[in-house]
Amino acid sequence: MAIRNIREIGDEVLTKKCKEVTEMTPRVKELIEDMLDTMYEANGVGLAAPQVGVLKRIVVIDVTGEDPHVLINPRIVESSGEQTGAEGCLSVPGKNGIVTRPNYVKAVALNQNMKPIELEGTELLARAICHEVDHLDGHLYVEKAEGPLTDVEYEEEEA
Repeated sequence: MAIRNIREIGDEVLTKKCKEVTEMTPRVKELIEDMLDTMYEANGVGLAAPQVGVLKRIVVIDVTGEDPHVLINPRIVESSGEQTGAEGCLSVPGKNGIVTRPNYVKAVALNQNMKPIELEGTELLARAICHEVDHLDGHLYVEKAEGPLTDVEYEEEEA
């Protein structure tokens, strides 16, 4: 479909609470497809609708590059354990910070067919679920970072 511009830290849209999605429309379907395309193009593992300027409670996550999850109106209903590690964000390019998150998370949401689903994850998937749900409430990981953010060097891909 289309690659959308990713909003960056300082953009007011990233601080706003998103609205629930009540029906699947052609525009919402297109948004989800664009979000997946945009996430893959940017080599991300997750993307929330406000990151492309849309205040809807939609996130896409794919920690393996082969198993995309679409979560509409996600809510975290269970979490346990703890993990601390480097976290980055497509809306905070070139930086990462140390963040503590649950090591296990269970979320309930609707899928792209507006059917109820559960998604359970540990480690990176748990971190991604928490990170993306935070976006829907207007929060960036930098608010939770322990200490200063650090610069990230990206390896250049060979053509």
